Amino acid sequence: GFTDHVALGNEWNPWEEDEKNELAASQQRYEAYLKMIKYARSHLEQTSLRVQIWGKAAIGLYLWQHIFGGHLEPADVTAQWREGSQKAGKTYFSFLTGPSVVPGYFSVEAEHVVLVLNGREPAKVASATQWLHYAQTLIQTHKIRHVAVVLLGNEQCHNGWILPYLKRNGGFVNLLFVTYDCAFVNEEDIFQWPLGVATYRNFPVVEPNWSMLRDPRSYLCNFLGTVYKNSSRETLMGILKQDGLDKLCWIAPREQWQPQETNESFKNYQDALLQSDLTLCPVGINTECYRIYEACSYGSLPVIEDVMTPGDCGNSSMYHGAPLQLLKTMGAPFIFIKNWNELPAVLEKEKKMSLQEKIQRRKKLLEWYQNFKAWMKQKFIITLENSFLPSDKG
Repeated sequence: GFTDHVALGNEWNPWEEDEKNELAASQQRYEAYLKMIKYARSHLEQTSLRVQIWGKAAIGLYLWQHIFGGHLEPADVTAQWREGSQKAGKTYFSFLTGPSVVPGYFSVEAEHVVLVLNGREPAKVASATQWLHYAQTLIQTHKIRHVAVVLLGNEQCHNGWILPYLKRNGGFVNLLFVTYDCAFVNEEDIFQWPLGVATYRNFPVVEPNWSMLRDPRSYLCNFLGTVYKNSSRETLMGILKQDGLDKLCWIAPREQWQPQETNESFKNYQDALLQSDLTLCPVGINTECYRIYEACSYGSLPVIEDVMTPGDCGNSSMYHGAPLQLLKTMGAPFIFIKNWNELPAVLEKEKKMSLQEKIQRRKKLLEWYQNFKAWMKQKFIITLENSFLPSDKG
């Protein structure tokens, strides 16, 4: 009978009629309407998911703040405990992160959990394993029903340790999203996930603006980073010096990797991205690096050394054209080169480009990156909903 009440409600205008009985009737209609909303809402909540994301690796911040566009309280990045929430698709997401998020010491408020873990090296794997065991206990005691894992994988794709935890192998993890070109990716229950920006160095969410798009930039290219002995990065430095190209680019090599950024070095790096048309991305331990996504954030086109690095990455059942399969599949408008000897020709072409052409290219890059993040968000949500929601098939 709720619909009758609502139909009546549409006819009543509180500013024209003020008889008492009309007020009483409107009050009844209003209460009936509230009841209907409550009924609809409870039905909605039955069909939707509540998912709690436990961010125990820095890529969790890329997922939440950059891909989901979510906020965290408190804003202070050094806080012991930070949280946020968001409704997306049919799902209500809450996100927890910080040193105080410890197994057993926070309230589990959803039947469905996404664990964001770091599996980059043995010490991190040990900690990730503790979280998996905690989640397994919660499943066994019926506190939660489903678990997905977002994993910062090992740079050589040595991720075999997680396989026994997958449901397909008798474990309890329904879905795995893993960084780098991991050979396990099958697009069924294992998906490639972007490395993203270096959130552990507090790289911000950058909003594109007019000057980022339109202003002429002082440098053709930039490379600020570690130059390892006998690496292609040494070759790159040689090529830049030999043609005097280093004068046209912002080049700041260092001999040792520095995990801790100073305010000054970070500002320098952001300025370099903002002031150059191209960002050079030589391979490190893996072809995929934070620099690629950071350059996209500032509309500086990545020039990528498109070669496979040593290890077990590449050639999954889905993809044979590694590396950077995820980005290539998504049509990333980057410049891919096989050898740094190709760079002088790229820079020659760059010198001849008009500002108008560069503006068009930046626009294309910034739009692509926004769409890429939106697409990853959609894919993530739909994959969770398809896996976690009961299917109507029977």
